[in-house]
Amino acid sequence: MARSNRREAGRRRLAMRLPQMRNLIMEASDRWQLELFEAYQIAVETRDALRRQPFNSDLARECDETCSEIEQHIVRAMSCRDPFQL
Repeated sequence: MARSNRREAGRRRLAMRLPQMRNLIMEASDRWQLELFEAYQIAVETRDALRRQPFNSDLARECDETCSEIEQHIVRAMSCRDPFQL
């Protein structure tokens, strides 16, 4: 998947996971926000691929934790005017 496609897929996925932030996520255009969307999509893709392989359950769990951490970071960053104050 191309970089811009991953960013948009991550944006849409986060908007569904975080409905309270949906408008802010859909309007986001800063580079750091787009990079978080892309990172989230990559983490989800990796987690889903690992889940299909039963011997990788620990790695899938780690990816799931990474997805949750990115979601929490998005909530904090979108709620804060200056994301670098986090």
